[in-house]
Amino acid sequence: MAGGRSVVLAAGLLLAAAQLLQLPGSFAIQFRAADNITVTIKPGSSVPSLKYCEICIKQICKSEVRITGAVKEDIAFKCETPEKYLVMEIQKNIDCMSGPCPFGDVHLQPSGLPRLNRTYIWDVKANKKVGLELKFSTPWLRQIGPTDTCPDLITYSISSCIDTTRVSIGTFCRNGSVSRVKVQGGVVMSLQLPWNSDLTSSGFNIANRSSIKRLCIIESTFKGETSATLMSANYPLGFPEDELMTWQFVVPSNLRSSVIFRNYSLSNCERKEERVEYYVPSLYSSPEVFKLSDNQPANIPGNFNLSLQGCDHDDQNPGILRLLFQIVVQHPQNEENVTYLIDLRKERDISVTIQPKSPHSGRPLQFEPECLICKDLRTCERNVTLTSGNMYEIFFQCYDLERLRITAEKTIACWDLRICQRKIYDLTVPRAISQLPVQLDKFTWKLLAPEDINVEIISPSLKLQQHIQDQRCNKSYSYDIVSTTQGKKLNLGIFCPGGSIEKIQMRDNITISLRTFGRGFLNASLNQDLKMSFVPFIKEECIFTVTPDPKAQVYLQTPNWFEGLPPYVSVSWNITVPSKQVARLAFLKERMDITCETGRAYVNIKEQKPKAEETVRREDELLPEPLHLYHHFWVNISNCKPVNKKQLSLQFWVTFVSQKTDLSLIIAVVVGVAGALSIIGIIICCTRKKKKESQNPNVGTYNANINTQMPGRHGLFKKRRQDNDSHVYAVIDDAMVYGDLLKESNGSVNPEVDVYRPFDGPMGDTPPTPPPISFKKATKISNSEELPFCPERDSEPYTFAHRKPEETTTNGDTSVNSTGDVSMSLLESKEQEGLVEQLMPKE
Repeated sequence: MAGGRSVVLAAGLLLAAAQLLQLPGSFAIQFRAADNITVTIKPGSSVPSLKYCEICIKQICKSEVRITGAVKEDIAFKCETPEKYLVMEIQKNIDCMSGPCPFGDVHLQPSGLPRLNRTYIWDVKANKKVGLELKFSTPWLRQIGPTDTCPDLITYSISSCIDTTRVSIGTFCRNGSVSRVKVQGGVVMSLQLPWNSDLTSSGFNIANRSSIKRLCIIESTFKGETSATLMSANYPLGFPEDELMTWQFVVPSNLRSSVIFRNYSLSNCERKEERVEYYVPSLYSSPEVFKLSDNQPANIPGNFNLSLQGCDHDDQNPGILRLLFQIVVQHPQNEENVTYLIDLRKERDISVTIQPKSPHSGRPLQFEPECLICKDLRTCERNVTLTSGNMYEIFFQCYDLERLRITAEKTIACWDLRICQRKIYDLTVPRAISQLPVQLDKFTWKLLAPEDINVEIISPSLKLQQHIQDQRCNKSYSYDIVSTTQGKKLNLGIFCPGGSIEKIQMRDNITISLRTFGRGFLNASLNQDLKMSFVPFIKEECIFTVTPDPKAQVYLQTPNWFEGLPPYVSVSWNITVPSKQVARLAFLKERMDITCETGRAYVNIKEQKPKAEETVRREDELLPEPLHLYHHFWVNISNCKPVNKKQLSLQFWVTFVSQKTDLSLIIAVVVGVAGALSIIGIIICCTRKKKKESQNPNVGTYNANINTQMPGRHGLFKKRRQDNDSHVYAVIDDAMVYGDLLKESNGSVNPEVDVYRPFDGPMGDTPPTPPPISFKKATKISNSEELPFCPERDSEPYTFAHRKPEETTTNGDTSVNSTGDVSMSLLESKEQEGLVEQLMPKE
């Protein structure tokens, strides 16, 4: 029985050994006890808990194993791809407290490890007074943020211990400028390798140094033009309280270094003060102290040191001290030190910024020399902001000034129209800015005013051209004009000089942005003529005044072209027709292409002349066919609230042709005038003959029993006939007036005499007003549609006689007789119909 059990046990052991041998990837791990090495194999932190790969040692399989001491273990993995699930940590403890330290090159031990993602950790314990130096072989190291990743996934991490607190000195990749790191006391060094890495050397050695009396020293060595980004210990967490760390920069004497602080924050100090110190042996015998908020030195020749000193924190609110900076090493630039004077003492509310066009070309590993703007030899920055009221002297440390750009902003405000209404402000780039060798990219004017004050922009000589598809701007600069009215943003469009728009009136706050294209602006800036002023309130959101040349073709479009006019916005164009020209107005599409939910959208066109016809179209109607206009005219476009998101956008264009006088028309006019003169002569002869027959003058008296009012005109005038004298008429003779005749005939009443005077008031000073939103049907007045005509009846006679005050009373333009009937004089009815009265000439 016992023999049988032995046979079964032996068979089981053979079977287990055979299964173990069949497992993929068996490895032998062996090291000595003196090596102080511990190997741990465990699941990776990113591996799901349900997916794991077991590690088998001596027929025992586990999810995690730990190997230490003087042993030799054969391990195998119970999966085909263990590198997907498992990681390995190899930690070596180095004791420099109780005995001599094993200084020298650090090796990757033990050898023959399985190909897993692995981390080597060297924990060196040393006395606080002992300085340890980690010296790296080329290509040295490059510092990165703690959450960043190295391109080859090979990462170094260095930490130090202050009592029981571990402080991160930094995280590094290969290929950089960090050649040495010196640490006070103990140090923890780790190296992370991916599973497929063939690296066989740690790339550094450990040496004993004397006390450095600070947290650490990081040495960066530069051999040519390059830049490096470095961070304070524990970045982005707080720098340890009252600690000191130093960066040593080894730079060839023919190169210059500039320090640029990219990011920093300060703690709340109870004692001492946080600061940075520069020690430049070639220039100064003692360190120079700077605040972190100061402009840092530039153009530093050769080697120098930079130190960061902390302070004692406030226990209640310690804050955080941290620093991220860049050092740029390059050849000297602009050695001749050409200085430019920028005088902004007479300017108000203006700021000018000079800065790089882009942060980098997109190739982070390829060095590009920095362009620096310097106020003196030691104060250079990548970005400089200049403000009004000051004068500056600057020069540039830059090979290619095309890499720099200038942006500027100026604010003009008016809060009381009585103070600023008569002022005219120049919207031109100051000469102090345009003369710089750096391209002006953008100049912005912010025009601020309350709702009851509007802005008027004028370009009297150059005028403005609107940039649209069929009329593109090709100048060296353009203007982008935006109006903000009661929270609604109205982008008027892009404009450039050399057009037909002389004036633009807008409401509320305006932003005008000048953008330049190429180097041609330097010459073009000498002829800028854009001006602005503050004017009283206007009803329209915008009014364009267009004064084109006779040969011009003017293309115009509504603001907010791509988004469309906002709801209920009204825009007008006041277009001047040149002398002896005829304007042709045409729209580029047939309809407005919108459907209104509330209100109506209208297009109004009206010439600026007396009794001009007005062309009105609604959103549900076809836009007008091309119109020929002989006088200055208005175009008004008003939007409704559309049903969907599609808003109103319209384009139209205006061209001009010379007026041609028709010969046949001239002949017809001459014949007509001759005929009219003949008729007038006959009338004069008849009048003389009739005068000789009667010595008493004829006096017209109104007959109250006959109705002289035209049909269909009841209630046209508000005044009653008893209240005016419009029913009294005098027959005017060529040699005497009606008043003299009354005197000769001993008349008891002096009738009123008046003379027609043509209207000489202002015409066309306001745009046409669209019908009210509540109208259900649009008003259309055009050549093809005229007002209904009411003909005059032959059965409406009138007589002439003296007025009898007791029979009638007057009221304005209407009359009421003693019976209460209201009537209108024939002359007044004709005036209401627009007929022209002809006065008889004297002898």
